[in-house]
Amino acid sequence: MKKILIAVVILAVLGGGGYYWKSRNNKKEVRYTSFDVVAKPISEFVETTGAVSPMNRVEIHPSSGGRIEQILVREGDTVKTGEVLALMSSQDRVAILDAARAAGDDQYEHWKDTYKPIKVLSPLDGTIILKNVVEGQTVSPSTVLFALSDKLILTANVDESDVGKVKEGQKATIVLDSYPDSPVSGRVFQILDEGTNQSNVITYTVKIRPGRVPSFFKSQMTANIKIEVAKKNTALLIPAAAVTMDPSGKTAVITAVNDQKPVYQRVETGLDQGDMVEITRGLEEGDTIMYVDKSYRPQQSAGSNPLMPTRPKIPRGAGRAIH
Repeated sequence: MKKILIAVVILAVLGGGGYYWKSRNNKKEVRYTSFDVVAKPISEFVETTGAVSPMNRVEIHPSSGGRIEQILVREGDTVKTGEVLALMSSQDRVAILDAARAAGDDQYEHWKDTYKPIKVLSPLDGTIILKNVVEGQTVSPSTVLFALSDKLILTANVDESDVGKVKEGQKATIVLDSYPDSPVSGRVFQILDEGTNQSNVITYTVKIRPGRVPSFFKSQMTANIKIEVAKKNTALLIPAAAVTMDPSGKTAVITAVNDQKPVYQRVETGLDQGDMVEITRGLEEGDTIMYVDKSYRPQQSAGSNPLMPTRPKIPRGAGRAIH
């Protein structure tokens, strides 16, 4: 039994060594892609998330306790300053009308016409974004009847490492999660001074005013936002994947490959657009650089392990015996 165990161990070592040797000898050559340095416009963006929110949100409360008799607006309606939003009875009117109703229709109509309801008015021009009551509901002065928004804007959460790049007046592109194919342009108009700490990450609120407010904008919709923080009309550009480090750890690019050994050229970078990077020193327009081609290729089988059991091959044409 001991001899058998030793033999298995030896086979395992030899098999593993042979597998490793085969893998090393089958190693593929590194593939490089060439690119000629081009001069084009470039923009650098701060990308973040945000939400649609009212620039000014006003909650409307009743002037006194009572009962809502009639609601004249719906959520989404545009209203003007002084427009009647609802009619309500004060507590005294509620008591009088309920007693008159018991006395008959004539009495009820008389007191209903004599004792006028309270008008709930809009304090500003805007849009009804919340209707918080129904007809017949009893309310108190603390009850929120409606909420109004004068204009919808975007509030973005910008990390403290990026907020220094953001300035008022910069262009922004807004893409709502609900409408990914309908981007909206806007501009930064306010950067709040007080940050928010969430899980030791400090963010600052940046307010963006859309150039136009589409009909599909609704309060609290989430959005992806790109703020253009820098722009050059002409810059030397290369793919971001081409920027690497030379053996000394300096920023560089590969200008040639001799016998599978890269030749490095140190460079200085500028604006970063994500897929393309500006080169401010070290290259000229038309220079050719090389970088590793990391495009997807199907993975090849690495070989078989001699210790793993394999399913016996069935001769072609063999069938199952029938007893």
